[in-house]
Amino acid sequence: MSRPSQAAAPVEPQAPLGHLSRLGFALLGAGGVDEIATSLFRDLGALPGVRRIGFALTEGGGRRLRFTASDRELDEGRADWCHIDAYDDVPITTVVRTGEPVLGARHELDPRYAEFVQRQPEDVRAMAVVPLPGTGSPMGGIVLYLDREWSFDETQRQLLEATARRTAEAVDRVRLAGTRHDDVWDADDNGAVTARMVLHGDTRAPSAARRFVRDVLVEAGASEDLLSTAELCVSELVTNAVLHADSSSELRVVLDTALTVSVRDRGGPAPEAAPDDDPDPLRVHGRGLQLVEALADRWGSERDAVGTTVWFALDLAVDEGAGADSLDETG
Repeated sequence: MSRPSQAAAPVEPQAPLGHLSRLGFALLGAGGVDEIATSLFRDLGALPGVRRIGFALTEGGGRRLRFTASDRELDEGRADWCHIDAYDDVPITTVVRTGEPVLGARHELDPRYAEFVQRQPEDVRAMAVVPLPGTGSPMGGIVLYLDREWSFDETQRQLLEATARRTAEAVDRVRLAGTRHDDVWDADDNGAVTARMVLHGDTRAPSAARRFVRDVLVEAGASEDLLSTAELCVSELVTNAVLHADSSSELRVVLDTALTVSVRDRGGPAPEAAPDDDPDPLRVHGRGLQLVEALADRWGSERDAVGTTVWFALDLAVDEGAGADSLDETG
């Protein structure tokens, strides 16, 4: 591995915060993940020392990353994406798995990245890889390939964290808009389909969740009974998250031998989700998860320091019209 011929003080990027404002406006106006990527490439590429930018988003239930970079060809504003296996030993996969940044000079990087480092041009002298905060786990990451060493002091770290946070918010927003991209709709080799979307923590969320679940099941050829049951249950889960978490949440739909729907919020530690002790189960408001318990074949909840996940499952054996095999794998 090549090392600098002589020790030298890291070169500080000049006025890096001057580009954040422009990038923030670009991200607010982005209409899709390709536009988010090109905004990052344009504005982060103007920072002193940045010679290349990478952008990754998780997909396939976290089994792989969808990756593009500023030196890949763009066609009419669309990014040229490839895939990285989530278990490859490269900095971006470590960041997405752990939620911790990888920052440092080329010769300071973990030895397990030796093969990756050797593939980099000699003028890549340092790297900054930061996670995009997601619901429960990172949704991806940003990679800066630097032709000079940065000190990675507190100011620079805050700059990188703020950039990642604004990028994650932009990804959340375009996903919430309901546009289906390959990064939110996936089918594996066994035909199991996973679809997900991000929901804002407000009164729009339950109806958006119902529409999303219905779209998935209609495309799968599900019966009206299954559609209605799933819509009722997901509405309760999302309403519960809006009322008690006061945060955005991630809705995930998995269609395999059963339909499994989960809602994960960012509300931090909370009491175990449980049906209300309401003597009137037909009450429209305040019934909480009582309806889910009555209608679902299985349901449950899990919580950690980040938030709470509540899920339900509906078996498909009695609903022969629905099945993952009937879905178009391209979404």
